[in-house]
Amino acid sequence: MAISFFKPKIDTSSNDKRSMIDLSQVNKLYKTAVGNYQALKNVNLKIEAGEFVSIIGKSGSGKTTLLNMITGIDRPTDGEVWVNGTGVHGLNENQMARWRGKNLGIVFQFFQLLPMISVIENIMLPMDFCRTYPMHERRKRAMDLLELVDLADHAHKLPTALSGGQQQRVAIARALANDPPVVIADEPTGNLDSKTAESVFELFNDLVAKGKTIIIVTHDSGLAKRTHRTALIADGEIVNEYVAKAMPTLSHGQLLQASKSAKKMNFEAGAMILAEGTNADAFYIVTHGTVEVVLPRPNQSDVIALQLGPGKVFGEMEFFHETKHRASIRASESSAVEVLAIGYDQLSELLNQSDVTREALNQMANKHNGENLSWRGVSS
Repeated sequence: MAISFFKPKIDTSSNDKRSMIDLSQVNKLYKTAVGNYQALKNVNLKIEAGEFVSIIGKSGSGKTTLLNMITGIDRPTDGEVWVNGTGVHGLNENQMARWRGKNLGIVFQFFQLLPMISVIENIMLPMDFCRTYPMHERRKRAMDLLELVDLADHAHKLPTALSGGQQQRVAIARALANDPPVVIADEPTGNLDSKTAESVFELFNDLVAKGKTIIIVTHDSGLAKRTHRTALIADGEIVNEYVAKAMPTLSHGQLLQASKSAKKMNFEAGAMILAEGTNADAFYIVTHGTVEVVLPRPNQSDVIALQLGPGKVFGEMEFFHETKHRASIRASESSAVEVLAIGYDQLSELLNQSDVTREALNQMANKHNGENLSWRGVSS
């Protein structure tokens, strides 16, 4: 009898449903002999079903603690952790073990395969523990998963007979044994050569295409950039992803500083955000919706010169060139808009710490200034 690898994708479009992973105001405080240590500070993080998300940060930034919150290995001091509709923070130990076995697949950096049993038996272990499939189906499913990771010929070998890359693929197959909706991998390519690491990454991409939600912790910034989005954690706090996208050359600490200083502002569809000729006092980052840059032209109708989506910025031209806005900025008629505003004083302080970021924004300002003059029909 054929066994289906994975359950069909679930429609998560309803506004009534939580995100696949939803952390709300999560704090984690450890009491030590030398005093209290706060590993996580007011962490808010949402990951939707079918997303491929990387978590990056320096050693000691809180990455492992964040993973432990999601997996239920540790519990928040306060705040809530929801995964696949379950409040993980409220489960007791027995409930947690059963829930984890059915809802999470975990891939470890050092594989964590049992060396005294065969590869196929390693993959069957989660099914045996959770009793998720009839006995006669478990071996067949394990073989099917080995075929998925191109290791069916190695089913009856001991893990120690395999290369590091092969052992990691077995670990991924084991993580999929109970068909969990979420797979979490801690530095899954950290001990692999570049060619093997690429094959593992492509396997994760294939799983996302099949509807899995994948979270990887990695130090590899190049790898992180290839996921759907990146969550950067610094000093136990999540850096706003749009701040990181807008000013990628800032250090992690500077990005956290920028995230804290940014003020969230919301506008209805079609609303005016900034009028031409008004005083400029902030640098803006679009986080939701589409912003339109509207330029007046002598003896002609106004023109929409640019449309800016999430991660795009405005206000840098006025920071470097003048104090008044030379264009009107409004929310698109099609959707509401959310922006982050960083005051020029705070922006100046950040740029004083990063010559590279200053130069990048200055070049952007010069480019936009030239485009502005061109649209107006004014010679520069």
